[in-house]
Amino acid sequence: MAADKIIADWKKGVFKPVYWLEGEEEFFIDEVMQYAEHHILPESEASFNLTVFYGRDASWPDIVNACRRYPMFAERQVVLLKEAQLMRDVDKLQGYVEQPLASTVFVVSYKDKKVDARTKFAKALKEKGVMLTTKKMYDNQLPEWTAGMVRSKGLGIGQKAVIMLVDHIGNDLTRMVHEVDKIVINLGKRKEITEEDIEEYVGVSKEFNVFELQAAISKRDLAKGVRIIQYFESNPKAAPIQLILPALYSFFSKVFMVFGSSGGDEKAMASTIGVSPFMVREYIAASRTYNYQGVERILLLLHQYNLRSVGINNAGAGDGSLMKELLVRIMA
Repeated sequence: MAADKIIADWKKGVFKPVYWLEGEEEFFIDEVMQYAEHHILPESEASFNLTVFYGRDASWPDIVNACRRYPMFAERQVVLLKEAQLMRDVDKLQGYVEQPLASTVFVVSYKDKKVDARTKFAKALKEKGVMLTTKKMYDNQLPEWTAGMVRSKGLGIGQKAVIMLVDHIGNDLTRMVHEVDKIVINLGKRKEITEEDIEEYVGVSKEFNVFELQAAISKRDLAKGVRIIQYFESNPKAAPIQLILPALYSFFSKVFMVFGSSGGDEKAMASTIGVSPFMVREYIAASRTYNYQGVERILLLLHQYNLRSVGINNAGAGDGSLMKELLVRIMA
């Protein structure tokens, strides 16, 4: 079950006795846990009927005893077990999971791990509880998710602004929300997040970033590419070479996949190569600019310069010099 479905059920007053939240993506786990802690019970009931345990310090008998208590002056109680991945003998909760108390909502966060599906404990969770298994979001899903998250706050955002955020932050969803919230505080009465907002409040230059460098290379615009590299050279924290090279390799790897796609419309091609539909045109354009042999050569160059950036076969050239040299060789 998805995080938004669990929360939607809770808002309707639909509760199951056990919720197990596991996996790689902490954002969705934290989202559900935060709602459980602050919104299932009204404030007047929470002081008597909300109990929070932390895995490192908790013992399974204490947790079970808390879960088996009846709520005080309320319809239900909430018991939270945070950071259960740090708890010893967490599987000893199996007995309670198999026979939970209907008036208790027991919510467990088990971050960065998954319970072994072969165990009796996992089978009990699947049969008696609600399981949320999270995984890191794919890069091609980030633009749509980011735009949707902004819309959920009653705001609009343009495609380039979305890409600036995604390119700078990546799939750290918690940080993405925090950065957007920071922008929202400064928007005043405006309802649209612009590139200028991201530049001012997130610290990403709208002209000098990896996305713009990628676009310059895609269009074989050497002058613009050199200007961006010079900016990076003067502002090393803006985009270190260790960030630039993997981003370019990812981009041209997807460009290379364009040649193996079976054609069709842009939406189908975007799905095939694993990118957002509104970005696919840039990949198609780059494939036409450089052709099959050219893209293959660029991927080999990127591998070579990645090795040089860590000191292999590099005669002391700095990051800026390496990037300028790479740029010229890509566009040659």
